[in-house]
Amino acid sequence: MTDDDDGPPKAYENQVFLKQPAARPLRILAEYLEPETRFEEFKVSDTIVFWGSARLSPRDEASAALKAAKKNGGDVADAERRLTMSRYYEEARQLARRLTEWSKGLKGSHRRFVVCTGGGPGIMEAANRGASEAKGINVGLGISLPREEPGNPYITRELSFEFHYFFMRKLWFVYLAKALIVFPGGFGTLDEFFEIMTMTQTRKMKKRMPIVMYGTDYWNDIIDFDAMARHGTLDPEDLKLFTKIDSVDEAFDYITAELTEYALAEPGGAL
Repeated sequence: MTDDDDGPPKAYENQVFLKQPAARPLRILAEYLEPETRFEEFKVSDTIVFWGSARLSPRDEASAALKAAKKNGGDVADAERRLTMSRYYEEARQLARRLTEWSKGLKGSHRRFVVCTGGGPGIMEAANRGASEAKGINVGLGISLPREEPGNPYITRELSFEFHYFFMRKLWFVYLAKALIVFPGGFGTLDEFFEIMTMTQTRKMKKRMPIVMYGTDYWNDIIDFDAMARHGTLDPEDLKLFTKIDSVDEAFDYITAELTEYALAEPGGAL
């Protein structure tokens, strides 16, 4: 039989089988092994993860939308809110650029502290964009969703991923992370943040990792952690597991100091 002859498919080429429930363990394993292979190829040892809303816009786009709303009788209040929130896009972009420039100056054969996002628009795009502007490689861990856009154009092409399973995507967020920056976001951002906090609080994740909640006014409006401590659902010590920060300079200084003291002494890779 030649390669051109029809015949029964090999199991690993049988698309009907691979999409069946029986092959789910293979699909899950593939979402571990395939990214691992790419990270090893590009010598990505660890990451700085940016989380935040997909709905935030760059300042120039938000400004143009406000002008259009005023001129054409659109929703001015919504456009003004978008312009106000655009500060977080610009600050995520700036912070990612500065952290990438800092990380590129480190010695070693592996790429340390590579910017990593969820690969979408908004804050994710901003962080990938900032890293790209610093001429650094960066990672986008996308997820296939009905209404989600494909990976933003600033992700390093070879490090753009699209996951099917949320839990495998979360594994790769956490596995290589050495720092986490949580910008204003919605359900997805909160889901990711609280899972990390649960793992940290319960010591399921033992590595030291600076966790920054960026945007004090926003987060104070959204979550009253002090009230949780007063009601006894959090220990006051749990409030020390993260740090609220409201400026690029402060975030940069805090993260680089933490990484210098606690992460640079460790070999690259997951802890």
